[in-house]
Amino acid sequence: MYYLVFLVLDDLSKSHDVFDSWVRAGVGGITIIESTGLARLTQHQGYRDDIPLMPSIRSLLQSREEQHRTIFSIVQGEDMVAKLMKATEEVVGDLSEPNSGIQFAFPLSHVAGVPRRAQGKAKQD
Repeated sequence: MYYLVFLVLDDLSKSHDVFDSWVRAGVGGITIIESTGLARLTQHQGYRDDIPLMPSIRSLLQSREEQHRTIFSIVQGEDMVAKLMKATEEVVGDLSEPNSGIQFAFPLSHVAGVPRRAQGKAKQD
């Protein structure tokens, strides 16, 4: 079974180390999104009722709120999910600590377009 593994990383300085650790664990690809949470948005600006639920990219780029990186990858098997969880905590530390990040995984019922990997290396056709 395939899983979608997400990591919302608070400390951007650890991003490249996390990417490297996931690659060493055997992921076939990583998608990275710059993100911020509503709690951070309201902490820095105070809650206002005129802030749109889905702010524009321009307003996010102009603001000074703290950013996160949301990192995700589709992997095969629960063993790979466990490897990524461990690899992440080896870089970031205990995710139960405040302001470290959150990580979670979802099982996927249908997946297409994900290359199969063997022992951490892409198969050559």
